[in-house]
Amino acid sequence: MKIKNQDLDLLLFFAAFLLCVIGVFLIYSAKHNSSSPFEQTFYLKQIFWIFFGIIIAGILFFIPLRFHDVFSYVYYEIGIALLLALFIVGSSRWFSFGPFTFQPSELLKVAFVLALARFLTYSKRSIYSFSWISIALFFVLFPFLLVLRQPDLGTSLVFLFVFFVMLFWSGVPILYLALIVAPLFSLICALHPHILIWAIFFLLLILLLYHLRPNFLFSMASLFTNLAVGSIAQLFWNNLHQYQRNRILVFLDPGVDPYGAGYQVIQSKVAIGSGGLFGKGFLHGTQTKLDFLPAQHNDFVFSVLGEEFGFLGAIILIILFSFIIFKGVQIARKARNTFASYVAIGISSIFAFQMVVNIGMALGILPVTGLPLPFVSYGGSSMITFWVLMGLLLAIQSKWYEY
Repeated sequence: MKIKNQDLDLLLFFAAFLLCVIGVFLIYSAKHNSSSPFEQTFYLKQIFWIFFGIIIAGILFFIPLRFHDVFSYVYYEIGIALLLALFIVGSSRWFSFGPFTFQPSELLKVAFVLALARFLTYSKRSIYSFSWISIALFFVLFPFLLVLRQPDLGTSLVFLFVFFVMLFWSGVPILYLALIVAPLFSLICALHPHILIWAIFFLLLILLLYHLRPNFLFSMASLFTNLAVGSIAQLFWNNLHQYQRNRILVFLDPGVDPYGAGYQVIQSKVAIGSGGLFGKGFLHGTQTKLDFLPAQHNDFVFSVLGEEFGFLGAIILIILFSFIIFKGVQIARKARNTFASYVAIGISSIFAFQMVVNIGMALGILPVTGLPLPFVSYGGSSMITFWVLMGLLLAIQSKWYEY
């Protein structure tokens, strides 16, 4: 299909649109029996956000990528400013405008990908230098810490995952990425009741540094950071919100609180398991109809799919996501413009991470983080963000041959 001499990848577009259609049906099924007339209209609001998002994606399709390249840092600064403004107005995650809400952290995902892509494209420093890594970390730490403070652990982890994927795509070796992510493992090991676990981790870290032999400043910074993080691990745990601690404990053992924090996971697994191979049929899900599963229209929408359309429906959904992610990586590989390649891989990593985490928490194999399923879960800010990302990806695909 030609639109003003630009190639639109119809398969990629319709894969995303089909996910949206599936989402509308699942949201309708989840809320059509609700006692609240307001909740019964969720599917209509979702349809509005879908078409609004498609319009924005269409506009972005015709905007030259060079424009976003030039203004990427401005986007990032605006996104950070909006997050800071939330603390000023006393809100946790959203700005409210009458019946509408806006979640800045969602659109900051787009700004973050663009800003980091610009840095990776034009930075001339060695990827092994302490200063280069420090500047790169600057881009991710601001959104990560601000979103974590809201608190929104799930979205904050999106920034970290995208950061490491884009660094890997830029040529940073996996072992160096391991050094960068080491403080996270230091934190986890330090929380283990047996101190020997953390000691073994620290020994492995020293062996890794000896093998890689980065410059002295980088090595000392890595050792000090991991030592400091391990030392404050208990303080970090104590400062987590109670629901966040409960989610981690429930992930390790859902039965530890079957009527509290573990209730969602248990009911989700029951719903998916009861769907069998072909499901119970549209609007015939017992868990869905009787509202046993909280948040089934957004965080646990995959459970509705599993119960009503079974294993077959789940496989179709995963195939659609796999196609979008595969196409995104393919676009990133063939794009001749380095900035475009980084943006494409960043977008693909967002889709991949949120898909895996959302489905994983519905199946009980990952902690509940509250991340929506792209194009499927209910939500205006997230739907617009996903279509903004898709619009950028389609634009890169249409001009992949441009330098």
